Amino acid sequence: MSGKIRLICWLAVLGLGLGAVPPTALADDNAEVRARMAELEKMQKQIQVQMDELRSQLGTPDPTAATAAAAEPSRVEVVEEKQNVITEEVRKLKEAMTLPEMPELKSEYGLGPAASKVYGVTRGLSIGGYGEFNYKNVVGDKGNASDQFDMLRLVLYTGYKFTDWLVFNSETEFEHGTTGKDGEVSVEFATLDFLLHEKINLRGGLVLLPMGFINEIHEPVFFHGNVRPQVEQRIIPSTWRAGGAGLFGELLPGLTYRTYAVTGLKATGFSSAGIRNGRQSGSNETAEDIAWVGRLDYNLYDMLTLGGSAYVGNSGQGKSYGNAVSGYSKSDVLTQIYETHAQLLTHGFEARLLGAWIELDDAAQLSRDAQINPAITDPMATDQPVASSQYGWYGELAYDLMPYLLKDTDQYFAPWFRYSQFNTQQDVPTGFAADDSYDRQIFEVGLTYKPIPQVVLKLDYRNQDAKAGSLPDEVRLGAGFVF
Repeated sequence: MSGKIRLICWLAVLGLGLGAVPPTALADDNAEVRARMAELEKMQKQIQVQMDELRSQLGTPDPTAATAAAAEPSRVEVVEEKQNVITEEVRKLKEAMTLPEMPELKSEYGLGPAASKVYGVTRGLSIGGYGEFNYKNVVGDKGNASDQFDMLRLVLYTGYKFTDWLVFNSETEFEHGTTGKDGEVSVEFATLDFLLHEKINLRGGLVLLPMGFINEIHEPVFFHGNVRPQVEQRIIPSTWRAGGAGLFGELLPGLTYRTYAVTGLKATGFSSAGIRNGRQSGSNETAEDIAWVGRLDYNLYDMLTLGGSAYVGNSGQGKSYGNAVSGYSKSDVLTQIYETHAQLLTHGFEARLLGAWIELDDAAQLSRDAQINPAITDPMATDQPVASSQYGWYGELAYDLMPYLLKDTDQYFAPWFRYSQFNTQQDVPTGFAADDSYDRQIFEVGLTYKPIPQVVLKLDYRNQDAKAGSLPDEVRLGAGFVF
């Protein structure tokens, strides 16, 4: 083999070695990608110069080269093939820089998979998001209810990884299509994470409270139904966030925890419907009372998850409460919420079970009547007993049928059923009558179809029964996505 051809082969081997790193790995760091791509392009130019010289020599009438002339063209073809390989690798690198491969959606540190994207990048900016919309058709006990279409949510996750151990993460939500009517733009969470050790890390800012299945992981492709479970809205007031700071980590393989000190609820928002309107949501939060929230989960082989959470703190926030029955005074309004949950995922079968209950002190002070003093809190047109005990639970079953319909596919198709029961008027103070319209049970059945893991189509039927009054049945058709 001539010296020139040997040089060309060595250059080609070196170029292939540089190009052998998968483009998806290189795309993690654009600076490194650009540097390697420039080196590959330089190699391409050197090989082209050498090939031009070789072809020139083969094309001359030099008789000393005549005996090798028949063999040399095949060697040129080999070098050309190697050059083509390098060219293809350069193309893939350029594509990886502009069209990065979609990473696997995976939950990290208790957050939803799309919200967890920032933890998977090497450095810099991360963008994700989700959206959901649905059409509701009222099919029974219509009353004043109407059919509706709602652009329920459009959400943008933005994060920035400053270093391997310091990460900013956030969620901004646009609700109901516009801020002109019932819609709003809200920061759902915004935190700084200090990733110190797998067993102990720090988080501070506007945090999502780690309770239930939905409050932290509420992206539409990861729960059944167009509407989130009522128990996780009435008893666990999802989406629930508060200013605070705390610790999180994995104590043992599969055993994770999160614990925060957060600003307490505000009891002026408590009513017969529950504690949901007591959320402060990061907007000029009153911080006279601080609460504690903690969660513990054990995950076995990504199949069985058992866990629970607790919230304890005062909700009085230094205000006076009272009515014609109890009189007026400042009240601590100690609020306790306890929740336990289990989830099983195996061979296409899915099951969830969750129970939650609330214990509330000073319920007599909070319960309002028609003689309420408007200087103390908002006047109500009717009695508003606030219960000292409230509870809710639900069970859910689903089964993925797609493996029986299509082999070797990422598609998903599951019928599901959910039964829910809750009562925000379980134990009301003496002198007040319970509002039984908030003692409810709900039957839901539906279909969930995912053509790809990031997109979901949903159809479901809801039958609602209350101990007092009538509620409409609903059919909902909707869709959601995550990226």
